[in-house]
Amino acid sequence: MSFSARHLRLPLLGLLLAAAAGVCALVPVVNKADLVPTESQTRATELITDFIANYHYKKVPLDDALSRQIFDRYLDSLDPNHSYFLDSDIKEFSPARDQLDDQLREARLDTAFAIFIRFRDRLDERTRAELELLNRPMDFTVNEDYVFDRSKSPWAGRAELDEYWRKRVKNDVLSLRLSGKTSMDDIKKILTRRYEDMQRRMDQLNSEDVFELFINAYLTAIEPHTAYFSPRTSENFRIRMSLSLEGIGAVLQSDNEYTQVRQILKGGPADKSGLLHEDDRITGVGQGATEPIVDVVGWRLDDVVDLIRGKKGSTVRLQVLPKGAGPGGPTRTITLVRNKIELEDEAAKKSVIEVADGGRKIKIGVINLPTFYQDFEARARGDKNYRSTTRDVRKLINELTAAGIDGLLIDLRGNGGGSLSEATELTGLFIGSGPVVQVKSADGSLHVERADDPGIAYGGPLAVLVDGNSASASEIFAAAIQDYRRGVIIGEPTFGKGTVQNLVDLDQYDRKNAGHLGQLKATIAQFFRINGDSTQHRGVLPDVPFPPELETVEDGERSLPNALPWAHIDPANFVAAQAPVGAYASERSRHEQRLQEDRAFQLLLEQDKAVREARARTRLSLVESVRRQEQERTQQELKQREAAFRAATGQPPPPPDEDKTDDDGADNPPRKDAAKPVDIVLNEAAHVLSDLIVPTPQQAGSGVPRNGLATHAD
Repeated sequence: MSFSARHLRLPLLGLLLAAAAGVCALVPVVNKADLVPTESQTRATELITDFIANYHYKKVPLDDALSRQIFDRYLDSLDPNHSYFLDSDIKEFSPARDQLDDQLREARLDTAFAIFIRFRDRLDERTRAELELLNRPMDFTVNEDYVFDRSKSPWAGRAELDEYWRKRVKNDVLSLRLSGKTSMDDIKKILTRRYEDMQRRMDQLNSEDVFELFINAYLTAIEPHTAYFSPRTSENFRIRMSLSLEGIGAVLQSDNEYTQVRQILKGGPADKSGLLHEDDRITGVGQGATEPIVDVVGWRLDDVVDLIRGKKGSTVRLQVLPKGAGPGGPTRTITLVRNKIELEDEAAKKSVIEVADGGRKIKIGVINLPTFYQDFEARARGDKNYRSTTRDVRKLINELTAAGIDGLLIDLRGNGGGSLSEATELTGLFIGSGPVVQVKSADGSLHVERADDPGIAYGGPLAVLVDGNSASASEIFAAAIQDYRRGVIIGEPTFGKGTVQNLVDLDQYDRKNAGHLGQLKATIAQFFRINGDSTQHRGVLPDVPFPPELETVEDGERSLPNALPWAHIDPANFVAAQAPVGAYASERSRHEQRLQEDRAFQLLLEQDKAVREARARTRLSLVESVRRQEQERTQQELKQREAAFRAATGQPPPPPDEDKTDDDGADNPPRKDAAKPVDIVLNEAAHVLSDLIVPTPQQAGSGVPRNGLATHAD
């Protein structure tokens, strides 16, 4: 029943689960004496600061104001929950708050490394304290709360943090008790391993890791899509950009101490299984069918990824805390077989929805487009039949037209972008020839990407369905369709990523041959619609928006610190088409009325609200009876929504025992009697387009055009 992937944070932190990598336990511990800047890092700093100053799209002076941002971001990257550093540490290092700009210009990194070493000291202290706290008696009837989110709290003194950590360890014990662990000896073993693993992973971070953390604090203080990749991270990035990815097909991000599923990739094992969902949190990973589950709470994101990804055909088991469940809630264990996500899995696919309207059935053709793709290798070989978005969609349009569709709906939900040329050419299928997007470079020059299709592939009624994860190339296509008045845009405001990044191999610019320097991903240009507005920050606003409960200012590009603001330039020269824009206001009213009467859609809103409320919590009761009651209430609400959803969609009620939770860690295979997925949002979008095809009596006499026929754009 999930509407869309949400809570998108820094996209660079999300890693596609791809090819195999080593296990972190085999990495040696790094002595503190070896945590010093290297010659290659000094040289990389020189090149990065020079490139940012001269070629980055966003001109930000490297001054004291930026230095203060870098200082704060670096501390937060090390200690996001403000639970390790003491306030005295921050005071000791505070003179550097206004000096990091000077140090970066001089390529001096000593302060950054000194701060990291202090953080390692504090983490070592806390690990020893955690292990000692495990041996103290705990009373789960005492009325006290654990405030687990300190990310916005001021840095604290030792006594305050001692109390925080006492409650944190107590909560860890209680969470395991609530998940079915009854033996205190077993609980101590699990938590001892968790705490010691956390310390070991931190002690394994080397000079390259420290440098990457600090430089990214500098770069993200400028703009969120600018980042530095160390040589190791560069290799991971190369793997993620491959057309064929081996893994489970998920994008992950860090969420406090959890690894959270940000997005499920179309066609991957996770998508096909139906067992893993956006906003689920992965708490443990096991290899094969029998190896023990490794607790990964508190792990670095890339270390969790290293455990999950692997060779095609191999098995991985994930212990999952479902979305909407609070920390310490019941988990379940799922089994997935790693596989490749081939180009075919992300290719465009068609379907038909029949909408009953006024005694007749309106046939809406649907083309689902997960990404904008092109088989560059086949094209380079001279293969005349190479696969591409535009070629595949043209073929599907011909098939749907032959089937007698009355309108066409392009589904771009979850489409994070891809090939700009394909977005441009795809637009040409609906407008013919004309400008599609304007690209403004860092030097102020302007380039216009144009469609040059010899003929319109489809000239009938058209709709484009978008959500908060429709980004980049998706926004370019949707914006062009809207600006040309060629079709109706339906759904949520899009992500709002209207910038262009370039990947720079620093080794190619290093005349001193200092060694492997890594790569810089920098923003070098910005997209602008043909009407002159940028897609940046605001995204594309739908003509027929879905309820405001399904959108939030906390999502998308507008939620990212230091994101480029919305902007406007002169419009391009183009000729609009004839979509029934005048009918949109009345259609919005019909759409809203229909949703008020749609029980399934109202249940979707209830689920969305429950997930957001769970994410907004910052404290937990440490009274066991209270937590059990909360857990039971949450389970009951989930059961009630499941039963109501089945009833609203005409499915049989669930059997009484189908909700058993996985407290004992046993695998949960797909239930044969599980509720069938029903795409409520897609069905409603088809209704909206149907309304615009079949006018009301008032609209029929208004002279409003009822088709989407395009005129030739100049």
